[in-house]
Amino acid sequence: MVLTVTINPLLEKRFYFNSIIAGAVNRSSRLEYKSGGKGINVSRQLNLLGINNLAILPLGGNSGKILRSVLTAEQINHTVISQKNETREALITVEKSNRKITSFFPPNAVLSKSEIDEFINRLEKMILNSSIVVFSGSAPNEEAAEIFIKGIQFANQYDKISVLDTYGKHLSECIDENPTVLHNNIKETESSLGISLQSPSEKSTYLNLVYKKGVRLAFLTDGKNPVYASQYDYIHEITFPAVNEVDATGSGDAFTAGIIYGLENGVVFDDFVKTAVALGALNASSMDVCNVPLSSIEEYVSAINIKPVGKKMKSIDDSATFH
Repeated sequence: MVLTVTINPLLEKRFYFNSIIAGAVNRSSRLEYKSGGKGINVSRQLNLLGINNLAILPLGGNSGKILRSVLTAEQINHTVISQKNETREALITVEKSNRKITSFFPPNAVLSKSEIDEFINRLEKMILNSSIVVFSGSAPNEEAAEIFIKGIQFANQYDKISVLDTYGKHLSECIDENPTVLHNNIKETESSLGISLQSPSEKSTYLNLVYKKGVRLAFLTDGKNPVYASQYDYIHEITFPAVNEVDATGSGDAFTAGIIYGLENGVVFDDFVKTAVALGALNASSMDVCNVPLSSIEEYVSAINIKPVGKKMKSIDDSATFH
């Protein structure tokens, strides 16, 4: 089973309009509640990929109650840590005429010391019963990042695959804990670590650095630009066809779900990377978040190209099975 860890979940209130006129009264044709947060997005996509998973997250207040019911309606299997603060809500406006989506985010729902401790205590027990643990998204406050740090330590202690997809001041410390797999969005990583990842050489240097720290698979995504990936100390550049982008929200999470799909099923590196890239790209062509069926990517996958950067992988066995 895959365990997804979200420490900064989100209740999305989506208002649908034909069009919006700035400065005027706009009446929505429909209001819809959606669950948000990177780990939750990964769980939603994993469901479509047929991967058994469980999401753990904190919830509080009336917004938390609504989000819990939304998760149940979406058939996202979850377990909850009670939180005193109200779960954050986001306002999302969707304009049908121009397929434009605008998001408004509130302040984070801070986790207290006792809530962090409870989360960590529960997390250790749940990691024992998991094959892969995914640490996704931002931290609501600096202290809460300890959940990710301790979680990676537990995964290593119990010989579980850990997947890290986060950003912020805690990213460097999380990487130092040696997650098995690392997925970074380039812009978020540059701002989190204070580095430049614009040139191919800068990307290769970064991927080599995280490999030396113990990361076995690492991925750098940058929207429509090529993906850079490292498999141990072998680096690859992955190019893919452009799509008609509507909303890129959750594309990184769909990509992460594709990586997990490959690892859980023992798929070879080249094949599951193509699956991940296809899921991320096709997600951006839809208004839905992490709702890409596996059957829809077959034609797109055939147009994805992987080429080595520097030394080439030996042809003995390029699978990424770690157990």
